[in-house]
Amino acid sequence: MSYIIGMDLTDVRTNAQGPAFALGTVGRTSDGKQYKYVQYNSGAGAVAAVAGNVVYYYAPSGASAGATTVVTSDLSDSAAVGAGVLQAVIASTGYGWIQTRGSATLNTALTAGADGNALTPVGATDGTLDVSALVTDHHCAVAVDASAKIVMCLFPD
Repeated sequence: MSYIIGMDLTDVRTNAQGPAFALGTVGRTSDGKQYKYVQYNSGAGAVAAVAGNVVYYYAPSGASAGATTVVTSDLSDSAAVGAGVLQAVIASTGYGWIQTRGSATLNTALTAGADGNALTPVGATDGTLDVSALVTDHHCAVAVDASAKIVMCLFPD
């Protein structure tokens, strides 16, 4: 991973325009936060992308095909594996950046939890995270200040 010239975290592109970077490109900013370039899919529930909401790796009806460059905020169309935090509103089938590492302030409150809790998509609602209840849950973030919606991102690349 490296610094990428021209990496504008709020720049989005439509499917017709095509991606500005190779899908899966990982970049870092000078504050140490890490980002990944992905395609957004609104899923069967047509869940719109919202900047600051969590996305999961897209797996139609929960059946993953191993894709790690397409994301959704539709939890029912994911395998409950967190991918990152949206940096901008991306149209369905469009392209943009998600944050995968470093501190982030979420747009939507955590479903539950307190500072220091491990967070997971399991048990959450669309675009959010919940407290991990089982060791088998996918941990993708830690609540830094749950009441202020601040998390430490630990999403996979």
